[in-house]
Amino acid sequence: MQEFRRRWADSQQKGLERGTLPSWHRTRRRRRVTAGAGAAAAAMQWAGTVVSWHLAPSDTAMYWTIGLFLGSVVIAVPVAAALNTATRGATSLAEATLDERQIADRLRAHTIAHRLMLLLLVVLVVGVLSVQGDRSTFVPIAAVVTGVVALFTTHLQLPLLVAGWRLPDPPPDDEDDLDGDDPEGTDR
Repeated sequence: MQEFRRRWADSQQKGLERGTLPSWHRTRRRRRVTAGAGAAAAAMQWAGTVVSWHLAPSDTAMYWTIGLFLGSVVIAVPVAAALNTATRGATSLAEATLDERQIADRLRAHTIAHRLMLLLLVVLVVGVLSVQGDRSTFVPIAAVVTGVVALFTTHLQLPLLVAGWRLPDPPPDDEDDLDGDDPEGTDR
């Protein structure tokens, strides 16, 4: 079992060093766009829940819900890969492999993500309780299942999205000034 864990940790580290989709996370603006795409992927699953709530049981509800779920997966997988690379695995690697700054960033991301999940749960409860109807109001089981799946995947994605959103740009390299070309003529 220890061998499996060691190999798993090594493969995760090598995957992060590979630099997946660098153009998606090179600057802070691009990371924020990527995190926004991840949030849109999570919102697609919630849209599938709303579709199931209003249209189930029907073939239209089934096709739209499955389509929205598959679309969200197609978006979320590369977003997660790019943001994991950008954050150097701060939210996915074992704590023993992280330095103090990464651990602090992970704790901040999880704290903000938990606050956002609390807000989402409050909005969800208020929304469900505000539905007008009597005791015979029909709640499709498909809407319950898709809602639970959306809640679970949102809970898993939020810390990574928050970490990617908050990550600052690295400081500029000093090597740019070493080439001898000073366009402003401020060499001393």
